[in-house]
Amino acid sequence: MDKTELARLQRYMRTLFGNPHIKVLGRPKKKDSADVYIGEEFIGIMFKDDEDDDLSYNFEMAILDTDLDDMED
Repeated sequence: MDKTELARLQRYMRTLFGNPHIKVLGRPKKKDSADVYIGEEFIGIMFKDDEDDDLSYNFEMAILDTDLDDMED
């Protein structure tokens, strides 16, 4: 993904989630995906899907069971 594409995705994610601290950063050896962070914390990967001339982006975020334990009352 080029810088313009990364900036558009970052702007969209920040607006969608109401969080100005979201960063979408290119991956050095991958051109079809980007890392997504909130501040310095890695939260997931954005994949570019341009098969069949239909461009879309897929955001994948893993939630660990231990993360859920931190949220219990």
